[in-house]
Amino acid sequence: MQINRRTLLKSGTAALGATALPGWAHAQMTLGNVQIDTLSDGNLVLPREFQFGDLPQDEVTEILARYGITGDEMTPDCNVTLMRDGTNTVLFDVGAGPNFMPSAGTLWEALDELGVYPEDVTHVVFTHAHPDHLWGLLDDFDDLVFPEAQYMIGRAERDYWLDPATPDTIGEARLAFAAGAIRYLGAIEDRLTTFEDGEEILPGIAARATFGHTPGHMAFELRGGSESVMVLGDCIGNAHVAFERPGWVSGSDQDQEMGAATRVALLDQLANDQMPFIGFHMPYPGIGRAEKSGDSYRFVAA
Repeated sequence: MQINRRTLLKSGTAALGATALPGWAHAQMTLGNVQIDTLSDGNLVLPREFQFGDLPQDEVTEILARYGITGDEMTPDCNVTLMRDGTNTVLFDVGAGPNFMPSAGTLWEALDELGVYPEDVTHVVFTHAHPDHLWGLLDDFDDLVFPEAQYMIGRAERDYWLDPATPDTIGEARLAFAAGAIRYLGAIEDRLTTFEDGEEILPGIAARATFGHTPGHMAFELRGGSESVMVLGDCIGNAHVAFERPGWVSGSDQDQEMGAATRVALLDQLANDQMPFIGFHMPYPGIGRAEKSGDSYRFVAA
């Protein structure tokens, strides 16, 4: 496997001159004849308690301090994966777009600098339907950003977000997530197809059920020749607490116990197989491996 890193920083103004765009970056790896790029969609700004509020705070503080993280604010990176095999140009998630957080939504500029036009994207595959993965689907005029693409999502994920009961049961803190999912998934209803766990959804792309963060969250194993890499989405949500204490629950997971069980099993597999992965919220560019030490793990950046 060859990994080449190229970092480009671009500054400018957002649509209508609202805010300055954060820097974006691009990293590249190859699997045989398959080219994979990770593109920065910026970062989120979240209160620490969103992920870690129900955990032993002294231990959380100690872990975060080892990674240079202090204070009550978290700023996780957002890394979108692009795969090109000579036939298909596939995006895994579409970022946050212009309407979620001002610190996110830079994917479109990153693609432009890479020389990939929206019309070039043949498929968009969603890990799940949270705003920072879905809301980049539409522009400021509610037009599809990727007009030629086919859209794909796990059946359980689609069914959950389009269930009329979901807004009444998801809880007030995530009510906007439900409303957004209805809006954005509704915009592609006539071109949205679903798949199941274990299915090869496109040549060289296999779906892997990683439920818990959302009810139908999917990861994807990308294969080129004899090599493979896992696109994780948010089933492993950070490079510190999730690795050192994988069995702890995370407040960002909708089903916290299931999310923890998924994380423990997946980290064990990734470490044992030494399979590289791309984490949506890992430190940019999100590419690395898991190294096991006792009951804990360590994120080893590529």
